[in-house]
Amino acid sequence: MTAAVGRGSGGSPWGAPDEPPARDGNQHQQHDAEGAGRAVHHAFTKFSSATAYATGTPWAFLVAVTIIAVWGLTGPIFHFSDTWQLVINTGTTIVTFLMVFLIQHTQNRDAKALHIKLDELLRAVAEARNDIIDIEEESDEEIEAERESYAELRKKAPPRGTPEVPHEAPHA
Repeated sequence: MTAAVGRGSGGSPWGAPDEPPARDGNQHQQHDAEGAGRAVHHAFTKFSSATAYATGTPWAFLVAVTIIAVWGLTGPIFHFSDTWQLVINTGTTIVTFLMVFLIQHTQNRDAKALHIKLDELLRAVAEARNDIIDIEEESDEEIEAERESYAELRKKAPPRGTPEVPHEAPHA
């Protein structure tokens, strides 16, 4: 059986093949597990989006500055001990570690949504090249070659502010 890889395949993001549906009495267990997995994923998506938004606000920054200020002001009380330093080091390490996953999840989701929107624009515009719709799936070398072809096209374009000329796509 051939594994479907890439966007829209229904497989895992790492390109693992889709599992065929169970043909025995385990169908209900499989359906329940898939439903639970989707529920956890949905809850994590909502949580990570809300957390990424909240931590990007001026209020979150003010809270962080306040925590650092309070920690700094308590230094003389605790005689700038190793334990006093360990508190801020441990706290910031844990928060940073967790935020990496939350922000990465949010960025991945936003990037997928942006690609879908761009793909729809490419599909809808008659002059657009549909062969570049999934270019993000290509190798770095292929992407760089396309970027260079567009850079060459830009060099041939008239200066900004001059009347438009008909659209010319590279590799057309």
